Amino acid sequence: MSGQRIAVIGNSGGGKSTLARKLARHYGLAMTELYTLTWQPDWKRKPTEEYDAIHTELIAGDAWILEGLGDHRTMGDRANRATWVIFIDLPLWQHFWLATERHITWRAGNLEHPPAENPTPPTLELFFRNIWAIDQNWMGNIRKFVDKLEKQGKRTTRINSVDELTAFSESIGALKKC
Repeated sequence: MSGQRIAVIGNSGGGKSTLARKLARHYGLAMTELYTLTWQPDWKRKPTEEYDAIHTELIAGDAWILEGLGDHRTMGDRANRATWVIFIDLPLWQHFWLATERHITWRAGNLEHPPAENPTPPTLELFFRNIWAIDQNWMGNIRKFVDKLEKQGKRTTRINSVDELTAFSESIGALKKC
């Protein structure tokens, strides 16, 4: 589908990757998890220059789905280039709950799509600290940023609960394939 560029953003453990994969299948688009730009095996951070080069190349593409927050410096460029921004903004406790479920599945070796293709998850404590830090340090600004995008006429979808996420995910088959 030419010209469709979708950015799926939100805190960790909120279902972004699952939703992005479903959208990618529906629209026939390549999907990139920004984890893969940020992290090397064993959760070592990739050099900033490498992230920036790959991110710039990805957003220059004609059609894509990019999932995740990525480096905060690049969110504006990604969202401005996107034709549709989907913002998953669940209550914090739901992120912790979903992250716990994912962590248990991952630890058991049953996670189908581990973030950044890392076979070993970070500790649950580290995962929770990350979710908390994003909530406390980023989410307020991201909400304001999405407000601004909406006022500018950017196509946006806000998902504020697991029920809304489920309903949106189930409706994907009915979305128009332009």
